[in-house]
Amino acid sequence: MARRSSSGRYGRKAPPAGTALDAGVRLLARRAHSRVELLLKLTRRGFEGEEIRTALWRLEELGYLDDQAFARSFVRRRGSVRGPRALSAELAARGVDRTHVDTAMEGFGEAEQLAAATQIAERLYARKPAPGHREILDEIGSKLVRRGFSVAVARAACISVLKGRSHPIPA
Repeated sequence: MARRSSSGRYGRKAPPAGTALDAGVRLLARRAHSRVELLLKLTRRGFEGEEIRTALWRLEELGYLDDQAFARSFVRRRGSVRGPRALSAELAARGVDRTHVDTAMEGFGEAEQLAAATQIAERLYARKPAPGHREILDEIGSKLVRRGFSVAVARAACISVLKGRSHPIPA
């Protein structure tokens, strides 16, 4: 059965209410978006190319839309649960330019990565304590790597967890 559109007719899309600029401001009021995310959402809402381009330009001019600030904020917010590889991939999927991603990642150095990975490792260990050091390295370390941390950072976080536990640390 054909799906009914909001205009009440089958197969026809209702014209968007308001302007692309208004819709963009409403979307940005809910949460920050990358330029590509906003472009896709405005297109899905039925706005045309030139109106979208003009709205995006105006939003950038007003300072409401800024991919660099979006990337920095994203890394700060998500850096406590994801490693640099996962963050880079998520930002790329959201259409953020590689130069903005690299600049944002500069603020997420080795010390910050290790602190975040150690915090995650502590939580994972508290949920299900592993019987020995090898199991901690295997289980928790692999979870950290899947979350985008490097093997070296994952291993260092696991060793940090082990130091706070009764398990002897292998040399």
